[in-house]
Amino acid sequence: MNTLIRAVRPWGQSLSDVTLVAAEGGGKITAVKPHDPATVVPGDTTVVEGRGRILLPSFSDVHVHLDSTRIGLPFREHTGGPGVWTMMMNDRQNWRNAEVPLQDRVNDTLGRMIARGTTRVRSYAQVDVDCRLERFDAVAAAKEKFAGQASVDIIAFPQAGLLLEAGTVVLMEEALKAGANVMGGIDPCTLDRDPAKHLDIVFGLAEKYQVPIDIHLHEPGELGVFSTELVLERTRALGMQGKVTMSHAYQLGSVSEATTRRLIDAFAELDVSLASVAPSAAGQLPIPLLTEAGVRLGLGEDGQRDYWSPYGNTDMLDRTWQLAFTHGFRKDELIEHCLAIATIGGASILDPNATRLKNTAHRPGVEVGDPAELLLVDGETVASTVMDRGKDRTVIHAGQVVADQLELVQRRP
Repeated sequence: MNTLIRAVRPWGQSLSDVTLVAAEGGGKITAVKPHDPATVVPGDTTVVEGRGRILLPSFSDVHVHLDSTRIGLPFREHTGGPGVWTMMMNDRQNWRNAEVPLQDRVNDTLGRMIARGTTRVRSYAQVDVDCRLERFDAVAAAKEKFAGQASVDIIAFPQAGLLLEAGTVVLMEEALKAGANVMGGIDPCTLDRDPAKHLDIVFGLAEKYQVPIDIHLHEPGELGVFSTELVLERTRALGMQGKVTMSHAYQLGSVSEATTRRLIDAFAELDVSLASVAPSAAGQLPIPLLTEAGVRLGLGEDGQRDYWSPYGNTDMLDRTWQLAFTHGFRKDELIEHCLAIATIGGASILDPNATRLKNTAHRPGVEVGDPAELLLVDGETVASTVMDRGKDRTVIHAGQVVADQLELVQRRP
């Protein structure tokens, strides 16, 4: 089954005609040619009119909490307090009492994400003694519901820690047995206060079930560096290169220039990736240095208008703008690089064998042989697209159109 995208500009370059083929397990780009208005289109080919829009790889949201969303519900006053535990308890007290059932909230949020251009997702699913596997099951059901429109990996996530409440580790293992794709961890020092034991459990379960690891790290300065070094030690000792992601980790660049350089070199050596949610925080590791070193870096929306934060709106193009803004980028190359991080950067976290960003000028993902995970969006240039965040969008997953004009469309069987 072929699709022709006619008169489109790959990464904002000259008008081209792009041919896709849908296939079992995902489509591919089969041709990229200069636009020819006289081209005769075969009868078995579906035509998507590019209308001069920009063609990009689709978004990869590699840090989202689908299980805590309040997208689409009435705006509510933020009631959370400071600190991870206090915020988590606020969520625990409120998440069951929303205006619509959890499954409906998760489904609606994922559908909106797809309609705005995200076809690759890594979502957390909180597992603890309060919710047990209820939140995991909701994300798993949404993954199945939208299987024809996006690919979704699920992180079994111990938001309340692994050691503070008896029975948590057993529940985490149940989630992995039930199909969780990633083993989660969080703040080994400040939350569980036993970093060695916490990380031994995380790495032990990951090794047992042969899944990668994603560790939330909110810890500040030297303490965050200490926890990170423990993660790096285990990554090296257990041969987990390419299978570990540090999420947030937004103060690892705050200690000293020498520490920053050492950490970046270690991430590159052990192929540890980083997932950012574009916080307005000082002390972040510099994006250009990470890219030059070959460190995989992705982007995510985090919570979306939930009990943790009123921010987030299911649109990764907005979050791309935020990444550029919070890092003070003004040059077109760096603004465009943020879009490359939000698309191909995240895809390389989900699949370490996928194309990686080589430098801040590298614009892969729309060439022959690349996955047919694509987004058409209006804009004069790529940088202006990030600034203007247009709504004239067409979304393609596995070689077929799955959304148009911010609405889902029925994918052909």
